[in-house]
Amino acid sequence: MKHVWREINFLVRQRASVWAIALLAGLAALSVGLGLQEVARQKAAMSEVIALQKKDTAAIKVFATDAGDAAYYRFHPTWDPPSALAFAALGQRDIAPSTLRIRALALEGQIYENEAQNPELALPGRFDFAFVLIYLAPLVLVVLFYDLWSGEREAGRLSSLQAVPKAWVRIWLPRVAARFGLVSSVLVVVFWGGALISGAGIGDTIAFTALILALLGFWTLIATWVAKGAGSSPTNAAVLATIWFVITLIAPAGSNLVINAATPIPDGAAIMRENREAVHDAWDIDRDATLQRFYKLYPEYATSPPMQRPFEWKWYYAFQHLGDQQVEPLSTAYRAGIVEREARAGLVALALPPIAIQRALYRIAGTDMSAQWDYQDRIRAYHTQLRTYYYPFLFSAKPFTSADFDAAPAYAPR
Repeated sequence: MKHVWREINFLVRQRASVWAIALLAGLAALSVGLGLQEVARQKAAMSEVIALQKKDTAAIKVFATDAGDAAYYRFHPTWDPPSALAFAALGQRDIAPSTLRIRALALEGQIYENEAQNPELALPGRFDFAFVLIYLAPLVLVVLFYDLWSGEREAGRLSSLQAVPKAWVRIWLPRVAARFGLVSSVLVVVFWGGALISGAGIGDTIAFTALILALLGFWTLIATWVAKGAGSSPTNAAVLATIWFVITLIAPAGSNLVINAATPIPDGAAIMRENREAVHDAWDIDRDATLQRFYKLYPEYATSPPMQRPFEWKWYYAFQHLGDQQVEPLSTAYRAGIVEREARAGLVALALPPIAIQRALYRIAGTDMSAQWDYQDRIRAYHTQLRTYYYPFLFSAKPFTSADFDAAPAYAPR
């Protein structure tokens, strides 16, 4: 251990090394601060949506005296609270909606109206701790390692150092450990500070820390392998920079293009348009035919009395749901395509350890694609609750009271 401390003492006397580590510490601290700020902003936005919706609901209650009006005018907020570690790896939360107000109307148009284009393979995104770890920390290791051997050779000291008994144990391994230890300590300390502020669980925090060390360990091995070669210092720096560029940028971007081309998916905006067109066209379709199609899905309402007026709410909500049914194959294909892209991206990540680690960071932080699907599944389940709550009032002539307005299902986040 004393050899490691000796090398740390030597290292902190090198101005370039000190500046590199200090810059990394500053960027890491900034990323954690911005991540905590973004999470706080999202939480505040959710609270504001909920509070404003309560005011809107109170105003709607004054005039919405029947189930049709209540279901039509009343919005129901849904939200996806960020996890305690979301500050460190924002992932899909940076580009996908975390709040959505829905009505008991056709759902697909409401979902895809807010659909963001989700990347299926990790690419540079928001400046968060994961960005600093995946894209910037390796460059600091390059600065610390590129001339570890070549610098001594160019100064004429390498032969003397190699002649020291157990040189690898007494000199080279401590030098490698000192560099790895300093960079790791900086990032882990900053991350743990953010985790303590956010109240993250110890299990997830340790798992996240293990991934930090794994990523730095990977780049330390690469840097040591290149630095130990016979190349000059400029050559080593160029080789390491090229490896970083290929592994973290070129290969993921190229793979993303190939995966997208190999796995075409329906356009979310097209699904929204078709859903709205299906609902719009329903106004010109025979009303009884529309209701009969609906009753095949909900036979318990088949005994509902025939329509007596040109417009009745039950017919309106029947064709709203049928509009969703019409685009269900497209919606299913869209999701299956995204899942397939995600699976293929996972296979590619097996050959790109930094990208695999980034995906794992998002998974632990609850900000990966599966977390976004979970939120959408909860929205769909809640929408079904709303529809089935209002249907008895619409199709069975069940009286709708003020108490029934208040008893509408409330959304329950994870």
